[in-house]
Amino acid sequence: MSSLTAIFGNSSEKTEDSDKLMELYWNRAELKKEFAGMRKERYRLQDRIKEQEGKTARIQQKLDYLEELLIDPELAHNVVVFYQLRGLGGRCVRQLARFAEQLKQKREQKKHNCELLDWNEQRKQEARAIEEQILVKRNLTLQLEDQLQSEQRRLTSMNAVIRIFRGRSVMKLIDSIARSIETVMQEDERLHDSLEEVVNRKPPEHQGLDIAAKRSINLMILAFAQQLYIQFDEDGIAAVVKESTEKSVGAISYGTPYECEQILARIQKAGERMEQTRDFADVLKKRAIMLGERAKFLGPGDAVPNPRTVSTLIRIDANGVVRESDLDIAGENYWDISKVFSR
Repeated sequence: MSSLTAIFGNSSEKTEDSDKLMELYWNRAELKKEFAGMRKERYRLQDRIKEQEGKTARIQQKLDYLEELLIDPELAHNVVVFYQLRGLGGRCVRQLARFAEQLKQKREQKKHNCELLDWNEQRKQEARAIEEQILVKRNLTLQLEDQLQSEQRRLTSMNAVIRIFRGRSVMKLIDSIARSIETVMQEDERLHDSLEEVVNRKPPEHQGLDIAAKRSINLMILAFAQQLYIQFDEDGIAAVVKESTEKSVGAISYGTPYECEQILARIQKAGERMEQTRDFADVLKKRAIMLGERAKFLGPGDAVPNPRTVSTLIRIDANGVVRESDLDIAGENYWDISKVFSR
C-alpha cells in the first residue's frame, strides 16, 4: 500500500494541491483586475492634470494680458471702466435672478396656500357629512334600544296563557330588533373609522404652477428687466453695461482718460440710483399688463413669450405717461433673462 502511495501520491494531497493552484489562479486574476483599475485611474488623473494645466495656462495668459493693459497708461483707464461696467452688469444679473426667485416662491406659496384652503374645506365638509351620519345612527340606536326594552318588558309582563299564543312573535320581534341594533352599531363603527381617516388625512403635495401662472411671472420678470435698463438708460450706459458682460477686457475702447472718468462718474451715479429706487411695484404691474396684451406664445404649453412680440420698451413716468420704443430685452438676453424665465 505504501509503495502505491509513493508512486501515485495520496488523493487528499492532490486535492489540497489543486485547491492551492485554484486559489493562486483567482488571486492572480484579482490582482490583474485591480492593476487594470489602478492603471485606468492613473490615466484619468493624468487627463485631469492636463486639463487643469490647460486652464491654468489660459488663466495665466489672461493675467499677463491684463497686466500689459494696466501697464499701458493709455489703456489702464479703459480696463477700470470695463470692470466697473461688468460689476454693474453682474449686479443687474443678480438683482433680476433674486427678483425672479422671490416672485416664483411667492406665487407658488400663494397657490399652495389656496390649494390647502380648498383641500381643508373639502375635508371639513366630508367630516361634517360623516358626523351627521354618525348622529343619525346614534339616534336610531337609541330608538331601537328603547323599543327592545319595551318589547322585553311586554314579554315579561305576559301571563303563561298569553305567552303561549303571543310569546313566539314577540321573541322574533326582540331578536329582529337586537340584530338591527348590532347592524347599526357596526355601521357606526365603520363611520368612526372613516371619520378618523378623514381627520388624519395628509394634505396633497404641491403640484407646481400652471402655464397661466408661469406666463404671468415671466411678464413680471420682463417688466423688471426693462426697469433695470431704464435706470441705466438715464445715464446712457445701459448698452455698454450689457456689452461688458459679453466681451473680454481690452476688446472695447471707452476713449481718452477724460472720457473714461466721465463714464466712471455715470457708473457711480447709476449704482447709487439702483440702491435708492425700490418703489416701482405699480409701474411693474402696469408694464407687465401692457406686455401681456402684446405677448404671443409659440404653443399652448409655452410659458415664455415670443421675444419679437414683446420687443417694446415701455417707460411710465411718475404721472402715468407712457412712452414706447423698440428694444428686444428678451431676444438680446439682457441681464441673462433667459436663465430666470419660468418654464
